[in-house]
Amino acid sequence: MDRVKIGLGSSILALMLAFFAPLAVAQASLSKVEADPYAQVEQITVELLEVIGQHSEQYPDNEVEYFAALGGLLDSSVDFKFIARSVMGPYAKKASPTQRAAFAQKFRQGLIETYGRGLIGYSDQQILLLDHDDLKAGQRRVTVKQEIRGDDGVYPLAYSMARKKTGQWMVINMTINGISLGKTFRSQFVQSAQRAGGDIDATIAGWSSKST
Repeated sequence: MDRVKIGLGSSILALMLAFFAPLAVAQASLSKVEADPYAQVEQITVELLEVIGQHSEQYPDNEVEYFAALGGLLDSSVDFKFIARSVMGPYAKKASPTQRAAFAQKFRQGLIETYGRGLIGYSDQQILLLDHDDLKAGQRRVTVKQEIRGDDGVYPLAYSMARKKTGQWMVINMTINGISLGKTFRSQFVQSAQRAGGDIDATIAGWSSKST
């Protein structure tokens, strides 16, 4: 069981950290860490804290730079196109390529801004990477499990990761305390689309990544 010191303020902030913990730094070639989803989650938890530490003193004056730094981490390890299409549910097939791309971008930016603001206030607690089985030859999906432990409780996390054709593992969903963020956001999108009478453009324009 591997430990990383991090900071959490409340159960809400724990949810925020849970999404960002498995993010990776962009690299020119596939590294051993990128080829190992467990090592990737562990290493990037540390690197995420470095980004927070570098921007916390000047925040919110440096908010634009801070969000850009978080985006740099996200883009190489989170499959936003896959997640956004899943979140759109049955409306993904009805949407045009332009609409799907627009939603993926808005979904990405919304998460960076919403959860980035929550992440900036962390102090000291623990994230534990739980014991795991070795990967099998040709395995393309894996669940990486962690726990966030603090004074306000223990939060079990599960990251759904998929291996791409390049060999790199990327996050495609995350679950905390049995609640799937992908399913939560999908329900939110479908309900919004229904209220908009199926107008996908209006649904995208009104989208917020804050869970309901």
